Amino acid sequence: MQDKVIIEGLEVDTVIGIYDWEKEIRQPLVIDLQMAWPNQAPAHSDNIEDALDYEALCNQITSWLQAQPFALIERVAEHIASQIIEQFSVSWLRVRVAKPTAIKQARLVAVEIERSVNDNI
Repeated sequence: MQDKVIIEGLEVDTVIGIYDWEKEIRQPLVIDLQMAWPNQAPAHSDNIEDALDYEALCNQITSWLQAQPFALIERVAEHIASQIIEQFSVSWLRVRVAKPTAIKQARLVAVEIERSVNDNI
């Protein structure tokens, strides 16, 4: 059994899309994460230094996504996964990136990927 830290529904307004009009506006993306993290140490110490700092992680994701435009949510998912593995020492994660405004007739469109430290190039 693997401990996890889960973040659901992180909304980030960013420039995302393939059409010219999309490159001129910000649209919401909704990020869901499941990340492997050994939670026994922070449970015993009650110290943030032992935990995965999810506030810092959410702030960093927002910063990454607002720093540059993206065309595809597939690229956003890969970018988030590789950066979290590299900068937060997460060994495995599942990332779901949803774009609620992608298709008018659909509530949202999303991609979901799983990556581990062994996949990171």
